[in-house]
Amino acid sequence: SAPEYKKYQTYALNVDPDQDDKATEIKLCNFSRPHMRAFHCSWWCFFIAFFIWFSITPLLSEIAITLDLDKQQIWTSSITGVAGTIFMRFLLGPQCDKYGARVLFTIVLCVASIPTACTGLIQNAAGLAVLRLFIGIAGGSFVMCQYWSSRMFTKEVVGTANALVGGWGNLGGGVTQLVMGSLLFPLFKTGMSAERAWRTVCIVPAVVAFFTGVAVQFVSEDSPKGNYKDLKKHGNMPEVSAAASFRSGAFNFNTW
Repeated sequence: SAPEYKKYQTYALNVDPDQDDKATEIKLCNFSRPHMRAFHCSWWCFFIAFFIWFSITPLLSEIAITLDLDKQQIWTSSITGVAGTIFMRFLLGPQCDKYGARVLFTIVLCVASIPTACTGLIQNAAGLAVLRLFIGIAGGSFVMCQYWSSRMFTKEVVGTANALVGGWGNLGGGVTQLVMGSLLFPLFKTGMSAERAWRTVCIVPAVVAFFTGVAVQFVSEDSPKGNYKDLKKHGNMPEVSAAASFRSGAFNFNTW
């Protein structure tokens, strides 16, 4: 029989052949493909997703002044931002089984960067709520973050790997408050009015997110043995139905 397809014949990390060549160790200062490259891409993409998801938060006080919004309208927009994320997480889980985390990170970051860049176009409370609903797509990236690291590391170390990529990614929410609220917005405001500053500053995280989404497509792999597309092409991976994957997870007692 033909040898099993593998993109890489040797790895920089120790792996377990019985667990699909997943790594048995984590080397944080290592960026080699496929294991540690995916590890760092995973937390960085999640970090950037949080960055655009929360980029508007430090600007809400200024937005409220410009658009004459009350606290209830601001809270409503925050609720829609979370609502979009909940829906996306249900949707993205089964898609990870079918397409892998890498492709979905690209799609989510690039798509969510569009409404982020359009922050300056909002004119009323309804526009703010709808905008944050679509930006909330980025929050669904938590699914890819955890899936990707689980795909790369053995059961003996995957808990640590998941904790690291999830924790470092979540830092994006806090860093955004500092970067947007204490650095970029004041910087923009030095050369223009406060209204023009909040209407333009979100272009920065949008551009970063878009190019991060594009880059991750070319610098990493879906799994230790290669990308899902290649594995399926060589017959090493069966075609998976996203709907069947969702049903399997939903009806598994351990899920609940």
